[in-house]
Amino acid sequence: MPATEFTPLASLAGGALIGASAVLLLLVSGRIAGISGIVRRLFPPYGGNAPLEAAAFLGGLIAAPLIWTFVTAESVRQTVTPSISLALVAGLLVGAGVFAARGCTSGHGVCGLSRLSRRSIAATATFMATAAVTVYIVRHVVGGWPWA
Repeated sequence: MPATEFTPLASLAGGALIGASAVLLLLVSGRIAGISGIVRRLFPPYGGNAPLEAAAFLGGLIAAPLIWTFVTAESVRQTVTPSISLALVAGLLVGAGVFAARGCTSGHGVCGLSRLSRRSIAATATFMATAAVTVYIVRHVVGGWPWA
């Protein structure tokens, strides 16, 4: 299994941009930058008067890697499993986690932690611990990613 590339400056810049966008959304609209909540606002009955704002925010998420590729002439590298069944199971598990936690990693991990929300601290601790245990089991017990 190849080692993960350590990119402290790119990671710092990305984290700063995520934090700045979360603060900007909160200042401009008074809304938390939780992606699951933003997606939910696209559909009735949750939309109210915010579907355009939600669509613009999600459009920015989709446009960002395209703009990066255009500006830097570097493609954005994202490793995703070629297994459709694995992707479906993973997506369902993530969806179940978002439902159980009443929010996602961006809402709880970025916005909730910065507001010292006890619910977000518990949710973030739970999904980070689950991720760490999953990676450990797959790398050291199962013997690697079977689809890699």
